[in-house]
Amino acid sequence: MSADPPKHEMVYFPNMTGSLPSSSGEFRKVLWTGLYSQVVLMTIPAGGDIGDEVHTVDQALTFTSGQGKATIAGKEQDVKAGDLMVVPAGTQHQFVNTGPTPLILYTIYSPAEHDSRTVHHTKEEGDKEEEEGKDQAPAWSRKSKKENEDAGLVKAE
Repeated sequence: MSADPPKHEMVYFPNMTGSLPSSSGEFRKVLWTGLYSQVVLMTIPAGGDIGDEVHTVDQALTFTSGQGKATIAGKEQDVKAGDLMVVPAGTQHQFVNTGPTPLILYTIYSPAEHDSRTVHHTKEEGDKEEEEGKDQAPAWSRKSKKENEDAGLVKAE
């Protein structure tokens, strides 16, 4: 993964909603970071959770295996493979694995939430890096459309 803005080319992830590698084991792994969004793979172990949190970015989570409980703005919802949950920016949320196998999901943040090279093997490692300010989204992923046009990263309409 690169710390630079993405190239103008296709990025392909086959079988994202079917057979994600349950053996990957990383709690959090950034797969791709764009100018306006970010794709992250997460594996929550049995009995684990992502942590009660609030982001300043929008988040859409698609569950690909396992089962869990989502709590968003105080409302609970059971989740399973094939479900999609949306968490608007500024909204409290927590996801807990309630099943016997890993709860695997990919999430799309808009804009990016994490460093484009992030791989956290455990929740504790992720929490520590976030607390120490080591897991910050790249500055280029938080720029406006006009700034990206001016920098030549996107063409004006």
